[in-house]
Amino acid sequence: MVSENLKQTIREYENYIQKNGLDEAVIEAYAEACSVAITNERDVKYGLFLTSRAKEIAECYCMQKTGGTIWDLEKYAFKNKQSFELIDVFYKILLMEAQNKVVDSYFRYIEKKREPQERFYMPRRKQLTKIGLVDALQGMIEDKYDILCISLPPGTGKTSAEKFFATAVIGWYPRDFNLFYSHSSDITRMFYDGTLDIVTNTDEYTWSEIFPKYFVTRTDAKMEQFNIGKYKPFPSLQCTSVGSKNAGKVRASKFLLVDDMIGGIEEALNPLILEKLWNKYAVDARQRKIQDTNGNNCKEIHIATRWSVQDVIGRIQNMYAGNPRVKVISVPDVDPETGESNFDYEFSGFTKEFFEDQQLLMDDISYQCLYKQQPIEREGLVFPEDKIRRYLNLPHGEPEIITAQCDTKGKGTDFFVLPVLQKYGEDYYCVDAVCDNTADYEMQYENAANALVNNKVMECEFERNAGGDRVAMEVNKRVEEKGWICNITDVPTETNKEARIFQCSSWILQHIVFKDESMYTPKEPYGIMMSLLKRYSVSGKKQLDDVPDVFSNFAIRITSANRVAKVEAAANPFRRC
Repeated sequence: MVSENLKQTIREYENYIQKNGLDEAVIEAYAEACSVAITNERDVKYGLFLTSRAKEIAECYCMQKTGGTIWDLEKYAFKNKQSFELIDVFYKILLMEAQNKVVDSYFRYIEKKREPQERFYMPRRKQLTKIGLVDALQGMIEDKYDILCISLPPGTGKTSAEKFFATAVIGWYPRDFNLFYSHSSDITRMFYDGTLDIVTNTDEYTWSEIFPKYFVTRTDAKMEQFNIGKYKPFPSLQCTSVGSKNAGKVRASKFLLVDDMIGGIEEALNPLILEKLWNKYAVDARQRKIQDTNGNNCKEIHIATRWSVQDVIGRIQNMYAGNPRVKVISVPDVDPETGESNFDYEFSGFTKEFFEDQQLLMDDISYQCLYKQQPIEREGLVFPEDKIRRYLNLPHGEPEIITAQCDTKGKGTDFFVLPVLQKYGEDYYCVDAVCDNTADYEMQYENAANALVNNKVMECEFERNAGGDRVAMEVNKRVEEKGWICNITDVPTETNKEARIFQCSSWILQHIVFKDESMYTPKEPYGIMMSLLKRYSVSGKKQLDDVPDVFSNFAIRITSANRVAKVEAAANPFRRC
């Protein structure tokens, strides 16, 4: 327990700061007090309270004197080959935290020798903190979670973060052992080489400064294992792949690290392989877990591209749904609210333009899996690409009618959808669309009115649910103000969307013709509409069903009109002449 004398000293420091402001002397004194609390008085909790405050005042002082952060000052120091006492004091504070299981400080300190542009963590720290990854890893250390599931776009640093985390864990828990498990022996080899380099490469990393009592005592490159500290039944880090004979060979007492069980899209498309991989995880990988040296259960971290709702990470999330001990970090390429990249790192980042370019070159469903973290069960797709009818040119002549259907926006992520269709014979050509999830209702009214006027739509039916009658009235008013007349009606819809969509799916595929993919981009409303249509699956959960729903309502409207009975005169055989 911390002494009253140290507490009094801290109070004096705070009084000094209040009266005189910040200077390097009080920051250095604060750092020394942190050391006393942690090292001399062995009160780690209070010591970390002090280190947090010490970092805060150091950053504040740096901003006052330089107009930038400690990180900015450090980049300047490297560029100009200078040293600053403030940076040294700051790293002294980080070292104390790194040695006492603070993930963020460990990630910062471990790379202090590296050139700023070559570092993994600091150029990515802002984004990795924002998406909650750093807090989630800290939560694993503090026993807030038992399982952590991570799904991020390719190349954003998932496995690299896991490498650094693994090197921290083997130093913080030297008596325990950890297992890295992946689909490929190439991946396991890269993980083994990377973690071993972080631990042993003193030119680049500071692992030996953080853990001066420990060093690598045994390596086995063939088995992809190495041990630090005393002999243990199983090495500190072991790596193995799916299909290896692991019985009795590997164990995990602290962390089981599972990285991409699925090797690619071909495996994700095969239900038999998915079931086999689940069994490999449940029967093989998970059976390698034992309790740690303190009697606590081994924890799991899963990193995976979300190819399928039936993949390992998906099944885990379903089985533990609502369990606060299971943490899920699933982040798409761009922020759906701002449209900005979630991974625009300081160096070697990914801009929104990069993601847009990637999307242009990929099929939509693969992009949704890889970059949006939206797994698709392709076997259950209701509107698969190979069954959707497309057109490059409209038929000759004038359409019999130009019509539209509207599904109004409800709450949250719902979409406002209004396709415009032209009838030729028995087919309806979808020539335009409004499709967005903006909360700006005035913009919705204006976009809908423009679509109806610009396409000379003769009739449009609005869904009455969720205030659709009000939306219909607002749109009609704007249509008339623009000098056009459209027969706008509103009708209630049934509540069972899924049944209605499935019931109408065949008619939609047979009678509605959509633009060829070359005629629109993924980001424009028509492209967004087609993406949502093609992703709808009978086996999916919590889907965005607004697009298939609006077309199912259109199908019911058209087929109901066609079923009006035709009455013809006929001779009565029983009538006497």
